[in-house]
Amino acid sequence: MDKIDRKIIGLLSSDARRSLADIGGSVGLSPSSVNERIRRLTASGAIRRFTVELDPSALEMETLVFVWVALREDADEGAFRSFAAKNIAILECHHVTGGWSYLVKLRVRAMPEVEGFLAELKAERFLGRSETVIVLSSPVADALVQKENG
Repeated sequence: MDKIDRKIIGLLSSDARRSLADIGGSVGLSPSSVNERIRRLTASGAIRRFTVELDPSALEMETLVFVWVALREDADEGAFRSFAAKNIAILECHHVTGGWSYLVKLRVRAMPEVEGFLAELKAERFLGRSETVIVLSSPVADALVQKENG
């Protein structure tokens, strides 16, 4: 990966819908050369996916919550990972060090959905204990959105 590849990745990171011609103009390459580099970066795994950033307010999913999860000693960790991968409320799930097993990031409409999520973890016999942190605001993420929108 060279300097041009890194610049292409940076441009795509800020706007994955950017045209090949626009990217090419920024890095001094033709659109077909940019396309070939993106194809190669994708094939190598450097670019794993192209995604859309959604506005939680527009989707009425304004509640952001982090849940520290300690699995039960008898919990099937593979089953928990499968559960987490399939649960649409879970944005991220990280296996962590320390006194917790996982850190889970949820996006929900309202707090009763968090309670339902915890009840589901209990019903599936995954949950040993948990701690829930509710996000009040996200000053850095909000500042990034403001920068991108001019």
